[in-house]
Amino acid sequence: MRKCLLVVAAIVALTFKANAQVDQKASYDFIERVIPGKSNLFVVEAIPQQNNKDVFELESRNGKIVLRGNNGLSIASALNYYLKTYCFCDIGWNGTNLNLPAALPVVKGLIHKTTPYQYRYYLNYCTFNYTMAWWDWDRWQKEIDWMALNGINMPLAITGEEAVWQTVYKDMGFTDKQLDEFFSGPAYFSWFWMGNIDAWGGPLPQHWMDSHKALQKKILERERSFGMTPVLSSFTGHVPPSFKDKFPGAKVKRTNWDAGFPDVFILDPDDPMFETIGKKYIEAQTKEFGTDHLYSADTFNENVPPTNDSTYLDGMSKKVFNSMAAADPKAIWVMQGWMFHYNNKFWQPQQIKALLNAVPNEQMIVLDLYSDAHPVWNRTEAYYGKPWIWSMLQNFGGNISLFGRMRHVAADPAIALHDPESKNMRGIGVTPEGIEQNPALFALMLENVWNDTPIDADKWVQNYARRRYAQDNTQANEAWHILLNSVYSGGLTEGGPESIIVARPTMKKYIDRVLTKLDYDPMQLVKAWTLLVNAADSLKQSDGFQYDLVDVTRQVLANYASPLQQKMAQAYQNKDQQQFKLYSNQFLELMDDMDAMLSTRKDFLLGKWINEARANGVTDKEKNLYEFNARDLVTLWGDKESGLREYSNRQWAGLIKGYYKQRWAMYFGLLDKSLSAKTDFNAGAFDKQVKDWEWQWVNKHDNAYTDVAKGDAVEKSKQLFAKYNAVILGAH
Repeated sequence: MRKCLLVVAAIVALTFKANAQVDQKASYDFIERVIPGKSNLFVVEAIPQQNNKDVFELESRNGKIVLRGNNGLSIASALNYYLKTYCFCDIGWNGTNLNLPAALPVVKGLIHKTTPYQYRYYLNYCTFNYTMAWWDWDRWQKEIDWMALNGINMPLAITGEEAVWQTVYKDMGFTDKQLDEFFSGPAYFSWFWMGNIDAWGGPLPQHWMDSHKALQKKILERERSFGMTPVLSSFTGHVPPSFKDKFPGAKVKRTNWDAGFPDVFILDPDDPMFETIGKKYIEAQTKEFGTDHLYSADTFNENVPPTNDSTYLDGMSKKVFNSMAAADPKAIWVMQGWMFHYNNKFWQPQQIKALLNAVPNEQMIVLDLYSDAHPVWNRTEAYYGKPWIWSMLQNFGGNISLFGRMRHVAADPAIALHDPESKNMRGIGVTPEGIEQNPALFALMLENVWNDTPIDADKWVQNYARRRYAQDNTQANEAWHILLNSVYSGGLTEGGPESIIVARPTMKKYIDRVLTKLDYDPMQLVKAWTLLVNAADSLKQSDGFQYDLVDVTRQVLANYASPLQQKMAQAYQNKDQQQFKLYSNQFLELMDDMDAMLSTRKDFLLGKWINEARANGVTDKEKNLYEFNARDLVTLWGDKESGLREYSNRQWAGLIKGYYKQRWAMYFGLLDKSLSAKTDFNAGAFDKQVKDWEWQWVNKHDNAYTDVAKGDAVEKSKQLFAKYNAVILGAH
């Protein structure tokens, strides 16, 4: 037993080596990328880890700023700390302030920070599609720099995985045609990787596989240069549909995700081929991409196992782990704990224990994927002794509503860290389905990386506003205090409230997949809006302020759509055609106004999403396929009858006017006709008509949407404030 423990300890030590190696050139190159022309004002020095944890130091010497760390990301974190604390700068997805003082501020004394967390995990399978599907190297490079600035050391890295699978299955004798029936299109890889779907959005071009294999090599090289340990993928049993014909003796079972897609095929871990294929995959992946011995595997992501028998679950878990360890004896299985929340009726303590206890403790890490709202660690004795990571999920489908649980995010990681019941909590993580939204919430969560005590959220938002807007502003501070206590005091819903405008037209107030119920007083948000509009002349030079003003304006108008829709519905029920026309026209006008305002920011452009998709193709056929993927994901998420439609809805310029508004206009036209003719509305006919129209839109390639922002974000927001503020106050 003692020998086993020594071997495991050696594995962990090898995986996360106490490394005081800092690549000087890489660090100076990084500083130059972040603050061009200023890298000569910094000195980079190496110091060893402290208690096997990352560490950084900061001080002034001979007119320069000294950044010390045990690896590249500690150096990056020291830079970020300096920029935020001394220069009041902020680097984020949606607006960056790098307005540095002419002379860099002096650091008095020595600043020394050690992280309490061994692991700082980042990403979710879904992020790779809801946000990152079309990213090129330039965009990835910016993200990896942002990860380093924020101290992330354990990123999920699954780009290019399909190229490795192509190698493995071709070696097993599968043809290109058979693999075309397996690989999905690029917008749907997450669900293909997780064993939910086959082939949708395909067939996948060879150029995609080749280019993304090359892209993954760049991603991994850069992540590792910072001292990050990327999490790669492994085999979970998902096999091509033709597998059952090619290997008729294999134990292959059909399973269905229950989202309207055909069955997929899962090789039973009991089958001897399971370990063989798992080993082949890890070997092929290691040959292409190297390894840091961390492997993601989620065998039952949103699929229920065939039996709750603990002997079966124990055996299955051993086989999955053995398929990794056969190729890499140092393998550590990184498992998303999502299923324990999602299918909590199935995953009772006995079943969870059987699955987890089958693997040595130090060779598995569990992501408590949804700790910010639905933690599982506190009802499983902290995963029965497994190392685990406290994670913030926050986002579903890449929706962009203002939403988050800021006070929980500010306090709960540190509270859990010091709770004796948290046992083997080793880290914190950020696991959203989509990013590039709610930047403040993510910045706050990542403030925990170098803190082991709860963060004061009230003080933090005030400091955030100052560095984001490049000045202290009383009205902005008050607005952020309101935001903290309204939209950012979110409830236990799966993501934030959306807007009725993105729903397939209806008289109902609430529909499936579009959450319109607010768990805050919308008038509080109107107060914050008023304060930001009043501060606009002082703060309009700030890119971050422009984004925030547009985003708050968007949310206020998105919320107002609900009472307006209900007035329209009431007028129709009352057979009052004049009032019906008034409210339905106001509703369409509201959508035009939102679209025009969102057009002022690149962050909210459908055209950007579509054009980035098309840019991945080298032929028109490829470009059109990727455009179909891009359009379909954010609308139907499948075919005409898709049960997932609107799951990935976005309030984007182009999508509002070109898609959501068109559906509502069609609906209002038919309702108006029924009032004129004094006949009942034919819901069935509308349903067919709107589905046909949606499918035509998804399949278009008409170059209708721009990727260039136009207009003045602040002026447009002010105009809409003048037009709507009194109206909205009057409606309440």
